[in-house]
Amino acid sequence: MKEQNLNLKFIKSALSVNNPFNDITQVREWVKEQNSKVSVNIKRITFDQLEQWHFSENGANLQHDSGKFFSIDGIKVHTNWGGVSEWEQPIINQPEIGYLGFVTKEFDGVLHFLLQAKIEPGNVNNVQLSPTLQATKSNYTQVHKGKAPAYLDLFVNARPEQVLLDQLQSEQGARFLKKRNRNIVIKVDHDIPLYDNFIWLTLAQIKLLMVEDNLVNMDTRTVISGIPFGDLEEDIVDFYNDTNPSIKENRIASKLLKSTLVQDKALHTSDDIISFITKQKSFFELHVERVPLSSISDWKIEADSIRHVDDKYFKVIATKVEIENREVVSWCQPMVEPAQEGICAFVCKEIDGMLHFAVQTKLEAGNFDIIEFAPTVQCLTGNYRTSGIESLPFLAYVLDAKPDQIIFDTIQSEEGGRFYKEQNRNMLVLAGDDVELQLPENYIWMTLNQLQTFIKFNNYVNIQARSLIAAVSFMN
Repeated sequence: MKEQNLNLKFIKSALSVNNPFNDITQVREWVKEQNSKVSVNIKRITFDQLEQWHFSENGANLQHDSGKFFSIDGIKVHTNWGGVSEWEQPIINQPEIGYLGFVTKEFDGVLHFLLQAKIEPGNVNNVQLSPTLQATKSNYTQVHKGKAPAYLDLFVNARPEQVLLDQLQSEQGARFLKKRNRNIVIKVDHDIPLYDNFIWLTLAQIKLLMVEDNLVNMDTRTVISGIPFGDLEEDIVDFYNDTNPSIKENRIASKLLKSTLVQDKALHTSDDIISFITKQKSFFELHVERVPLSSISDWKIEADSIRHVDDKYFKVIATKVEIENREVVSWCQPMVEPAQEGICAFVCKEIDGMLHFAVQTKLEAGNFDIIEFAPTVQCLTGNYRTSGIESLPFLAYVLDAKPDQIIFDTIQSEEGGRFYKEQNRNMLVLAGDDVELQLPENYIWMTLNQLQTFIKFNNYVNIQARSLIAAVSFMN
């Protein structure tokens, strides 16, 4: 009963844009105001200008003098997945588990989330809406000798009954080595101070703001994706549809809500899905070996970057950062700069009256457990421009989608603390009879309810898929 009541609170927040403090227009103006208040200066420098960072004497990695935060390491990968069985690359090694957390509180009977206007050095547009707390262990233990993050004590001292969500979730497997963060949502009933760069929003408002390019950051999206809505009978979902004008008028929103809340109308059972991914994890191999960064093949270490010889994939660059409202206002760090934008898309199709998503299994070098569920399409533009659109399942279908098929289409930033101005096109595309029920070998149909069930467990659903799931809105 307690879990059901919690799920209903989340559903109510996801269906309510009524906020006693700010409507959507006011939120947009508030973000602009926050942007105008803060001075930001991000300067690209050479590696020998990186203060408190150094290449280790044996050439193994690029690391912080404290041995904390993260390092840039070299790895050699062996796998029987895909067309390339062996390669070497730089990768971010950040073994610490950080906090990505929301404080929530009920106002007028609706659960509101406390977001902050946060500037990360790699953000495309400076301020983005981030969780209440977004901090690595090195940050919140103040290795940098700066201030503690706001509201940290609420998470550290949270009682079990205050914790609404608590999960370990993976980060980008192509860039991080087995990196995970603690995604947590807590609830307070007492009054807490509201600092200048924080704002209360309903879950529906957060989702509606994801329609805008580069406004809601990746850390917010990953936490939001894990929020449980539970399992309801179809007639209860119909009641929500009939009594909420915004949903009733929007056929797609109604189908998305049903796919999220109804458990027993799926094409495949949970056991089918577990068997499907277990079989692949058992067959495909991923062996990752540490090698000196200074000697990885096909990569060059230059004065101001570590780059692939063909300028593909990404670069590691050096930056000097100055941001006024951070715990530390000036610092240096390496960052990863993409070679091009990417695309992440789910193709969905109604099967026996229930909206299903075509989900692929994907192996990436830094995955904690070999394979994770990923969007229907997840690739860099450079990949399909060189290898051909037809070589990647569903890519041509997504790129050629007609306007009435597109549910969601926006540009979303990657995590700005480690990635420099990286953004991907995020899409949800509705398919008809032109997409068959039979999928390629490493794809399976899943409902949103099933995807959110698997998000509960570690290392099943990758961050690109979670980012898209977070954007699913039930409102106009």
